[in-house]
Amino acid sequence: MVLNDIIRGRDEDLAVIDQQRRFTYAQIRAAINFCRNDLHNAGVRRGDRVAIFSRNSAEFIITYFAIASLGAIVVPINFQLSAREIAFILNDADIKHIYTYQPLALDEYIQNVAQHDITTCGSKNNLPATPIVDIKPDDPVALVYTSGTTGSPKGATLSHKNLVANVRQMRVMGCTDRSKVLCVLPMYHCFGWTCAVLNSLGSGASIAIIRDVAPKSTIDLIRDEGITDIYAVPPIYRLITKFAVKDDLKTVRLALNGGTTIPEKIANDFRDRFGVEIVGGYGLSETSPVVTMSPPEEGRPISVGRVVPETEVRFVIDGKDVPRGEVGELFVRGDQVMLGYWNQPEATAAVLDDDGWMHTGDLARIDDDGYVYIVDRLKEMIISMGENIYPREVEEIVYNFPNVKEAAVIGVEDKIRGQSCACYFSSKDGAPIDTRALKKFLQKNLALYKVPREYHQLDELPHTATGKIFKRALTESV
Repeated sequence: MVLNDIIRGRDEDLAVIDQQRRFTYAQIRAAINFCRNDLHNAGVRRGDRVAIFSRNSAEFIITYFAIASLGAIVVPINFQLSAREIAFILNDADIKHIYTYQPLALDEYIQNVAQHDITTCGSKNNLPATPIVDIKPDDPVALVYTSGTTGSPKGATLSHKNLVANVRQMRVMGCTDRSKVLCVLPMYHCFGWTCAVLNSLGSGASIAIIRDVAPKSTIDLIRDEGITDIYAVPPIYRLITKFAVKDDLKTVRLALNGGTTIPEKIANDFRDRFGVEIVGGYGLSETSPVVTMSPPEEGRPISVGRVVPETEVRFVIDGKDVPRGEVGELFVRGDQVMLGYWNQPEATAAVLDDDGWMHTGDLARIDDDGYVYIVDRLKEMIISMGENIYPREVEEIVYNFPNVKEAAVIGVEDKIRGQSCACYFSSKDGAPIDTRALKKFLQKNLALYKVPREYHQLDELPHTATGKIFKRALTESV
């Protein structure tokens, strides 16, 4: 089975709710076919990488499936990225076509990329039909770019089999053709795409799309459409709890948290107000992303759930499996594990061994009942509003600012975002650095969620005996 085969809804059933527009499964299938012809007419062919730069919309779904149906490879791009960051991805994936909801000013960084208005996809029905493409399950279908600890994003290459397997594994969550699923997470993100979109289409459910997260409109949609399933991150659950009343969520049966472990207070407040227990899930872009989840009746506080079907896990320290209940690095093996990083064999070999085990870099344990708990991260990743931030990427931009000698970025607690970045730096000549100018420089070159909120100039940054910046000392000083 390939990706387009998962769409299971009956023609007459409601598939997508997007603001004031409603699409049946028949209309979505027809729009995908029209868009497919449009893409082929524009020159898109098998194996081409085609980018989507858009907020959540029905057109995002239509374009994604149309690209996949041609045997081409979808490259969803975070719409919060700066022009520099977008250009890196376009160059790395050798992209010639980008479907966007707004014109992008990329001339400073890149030329020869055709920009297409995504809002027109699926609207033309008079183009010649395109030939059938023989697509294999192991063919790549998506490049999901994740920031790397070296500062350069890597494209996790997902196959048709990866995504189809993850949809199949998610059947334990109980989504059916009677479900209405809230799509509040961005579709460019694996969590939102697989859980809210692919899982829904694979179950014949309806998807209710949120384009811009605002408490009132989100709560109104949940109440008015009778939402049953929510996939979200802690800040969204905090907002819902603050502004909604119990009756607003009376139809909700599933509230699943991902992206980062949810604080107990947020989970408890949500349960106390709405009578719904938030259950946990865990995954990575490299695993399509789902590794663990639990249905609503089986959730446990703090746990990220049970391992989904057809998936193996190990917990390893120094190359040896640790006993059940003890902490080790989480290894994962299953059909949802990526093919590798795009054009990066060394990076692939570092996380994916010859036996198919994915080394997640996360420390975790599993209890006697099979519930997994994420304990810490081997990586230095910061999670802000569910978005992953790697300090090294931010640091490399800071180093490009005039007169910066050394820089270190660490995560600090943020009551709204979960975490935010704090930047520590020193100057080459000891003179003060203009913090406002530094912040504006970072805002130009980074997505806004990556820009540090705190700035601290030190005479010298602390170092370890081997000369590395001693980040733990900075963390302890916060």
